[in-house]
Amino acid sequence: DEKERFDPSQFQESIVQGLNQTGTDLEAVAKFLDTSGAKLDYRRYAETLFDILVAGGMLAPGGTLSEDLTCTEFCVFKAQEDMETMQAYAQVFNKLIRRYKYLEKGFEEEIKKLLLFLKGFTESDRNKLAMLTGILLANGNLSASILSSLFNENLVKEGVSACFAIKLFKSWLSEKDINSVAGSLRKVGMDNRLMELFPANKRSSEHFSKYFNEAGLKELSDFAKNQESIGARKELQKEIEDQMARGDPLKDVRHQSFFY
Repeated sequence: DEKERFDPSQFQESIVQGLNQTGTDLEAVAKFLDTSGAKLDYRRYAETLFDILVAGGMLAPGGTLSEDLTCTEFCVFKAQEDMETMQAYAQVFNKLIRRYKYLEKGFEEEIKKLLLFLKGFTESDRNKLAMLTGILLANGNLSASILSSLFNENLVKEGVSACFAIKLFKSWLSEKDINSVAGSLRKVGMDNRLMELFPANKRSSEHFSKYFNEAGLKELSDFAKNQESIGARKELQKEIEDQMARGDPLKDVRHQSFFY
């Protein structure tokens, strides 16, 4: 009944109890989540469900755990900080969303929210989230549009976004090649926005290249450089076409196209 009071605490108790029983056995976790979907209202409490699976309990605005409810140690943030563990967790989310398709949108919203909360998480939690997100992007469980959260002014200003992006892209590129990553970025118009990971005074291709090259992500920096030159060529081409349409003297047009 929609009029029923929204009370996620009971839901959290049930999920936390189940996770505490299944422990570190992620196969058992996936099975528990599969069967619980028939009894619990995942549709209504999707955000709570994902908060628990990632952080161990419901998150207050800013990313801190709500203190007044029982939390679980069996979640992404309490897991080992390595790719293998994050791949196993990615499978849990993958199975859950395949089983309950209606959770797909809620999951994307959750990841967008978690990215906005990055400053509230420890460095280790950020690293795990970056690895997990990279794997989920590679698996096609998430759309690259979630990256828009990283363009948040505060995250960018404090360097949190660029730092997180390195971990995320390393994870993504360990699963897929640059062409696949580029395709996913293009699909949602993110291919030309990577420069926005940096504050306005550092948005230069030199800074971008240096930053990502030093982090061992040369293919990403090459891709961004290529995108920039394509963008510049398109702009110039349009300018020339406009001049020709206006009937500007041909020598002016030729002078421009020489640089083009």
